Amino acid sequence: MDGKHLMMRKGTSSNPIRIAVFFSGSGTGMDALLNHQVSNECGHESVVCVTDKEDVGGIEVAKRHGIPIIQEIVNRQLPVEERRREQELRIIEQLEQYEIELIVLSGYMRLLSSDFVEQFAPNIINIHPSILPAFPGADAHTDVLASGVKVSGCTVHVVDAGMDSGTILAQRRVPVFDSDTRSELARRIQVEEHRLYPSVIDLICSGHQFVLDD
Repeated sequence: MDGKHLMMRKGTSSNPIRIAVFFSGSGTGMDALLNHQVSNECGHESVVCVTDKEDVGGIEVAKRHGIPIIQEIVNRQLPVEERRREQELRIIEQLEQYEIELIVLSGYMRLLSSDFVEQFAPNIINIHPSILPAFPGADAHTDVLASGVKVSGCTVHVVDAGMDSGTILAQRRVPVFDSDTRSELARRIQVEEHRLYPSVIDLICSGHQFVLDD
């Protein structure tokens, strides 16, 4: 099966791929990516970030790096689905103003609508803390420990309209020990996440060809 480019063009340090990072939490993954971009001559640059939360650590991370923040505004007078459509339309409008070419989900917990995904597909990627397709969903670490499996890890994948179901681009594995707590397993996997995600983004933005699911 022939490979395909995720990006329409190859990024360079003088003309980088423009990235938006979406986060909902502490922003440690975003921080690792931003530090990678500063420390290396990357073909990509994070020019804006998006969060659905009002008071999380990732906001301070973005400010420290001087990255503009788009915060989702909730209009609670609207029904849930209409509210969601309105939020996403506002975000799309702002992403277009920033000329975003690649969306990177980094601990972003809100499920994107199929309309939003279609607008940017296949240029939305996510990193998930398990070896997909095993243990999708919001609390993979707890599910892994409950299952008794001896190996977990992380997966970078293209985002589609499903739950962690898009094309797998890369994975890293870590052992699961009998004595592991959830936080211990999470920390061990996070180390690999912070290595894997920037390296895959480097590949995407340098024109590497990936085999994508139909």
